[in-house]
Amino acid sequence: MKTADFFELRSILPEKTGTIVAIVGFFVLLSIWQAISMLGMIPRSLLPPLGAVFSSFKELHFEDALIRNALYSIKLNVLGYIEAIVISIPVGMAMGLFPVIRSATNAYIKALRFLPLAAVTGLFIAWFGIDDNMKIQFLAVSIIVYLIPVVIQRVDDVETVYLQTAHTMGASKLQTILYVFWPSIRSKIIDDIKVLVAISWTYITIAEALNMSAGGIGALAVKCGRQSRVDKVFAVLLVIILIGFIQDRLFYFIDKKVNPDRKSTRLNS
Repeated sequence: MKTADFFELRSILPEKTGTIVAIVGFFVLLSIWQAISMLGMIPRSLLPPLGAVFSSFKELHFEDALIRNALYSIKLNVLGYIEAIVISIPVGMAMGLFPVIRSATNAYIKALRFLPLAAVTGLFIAWFGIDDNMKIQFLAVSIIVYLIPVVIQRVDDVETVYLQTAHTMGASKLQTILYVFWPSIRSKIIDDIKVLVAISWTYITIAEALNMSAGGIGALAVKCGRQSRVDKVFAVLLVIILIGFIQDRLFYFIDKKVNPDRKSTRLNS
């Protein structure tokens, strides 16, 4: 196969078979997991066999309200996503477009990326209480501190030739923002959001563990771990992975609708 043919195949493969390949890959990983368990390479107390994990779903459903807890966590994450996106895009664009704003705030925004959010949960409790709002704010901030710098970088990446063309045609600053900057970064921002909102799922256990009485899939994982039910912990993790996969597909669908002419070249799209 010629090099050009290979890249042509690579460009059309994700759109036609990306989902199928991802599913097959997932089942390959499960097969490896089962093989390791059957061969006794890792103690079952650390890596339970797939049969035990799948059998635990019945108990999780009827005794631990798995679906209700999953829906609760999805609600928290979605509200956190929305808040983070609504704040990060205009703030990031303002910092990227206006040097005065960037000079005044850029150093502090960059510093926030190094903030250990898990270590400042006490502040979130003091500011927002112990209920859902605190968890939503915690998850939103976990995205915001990374998404704002990304938006700034996307603004910086807009090619100068487009700006010069807009200026030559007499476009105002507002027109340049609406018809040059935003169309140029929109699709890339969707990609960035797709990656960064997954961060909130890494923080969901921390957020929900602060008040486990409300439930949530992260709180459920902690509860199962304290009971030494490793099989149930792995079952919960599989549910989180499934939710993440569905979330990724939804963002891909949104991208296709918002940018119908875009031709994806990424294997994970």
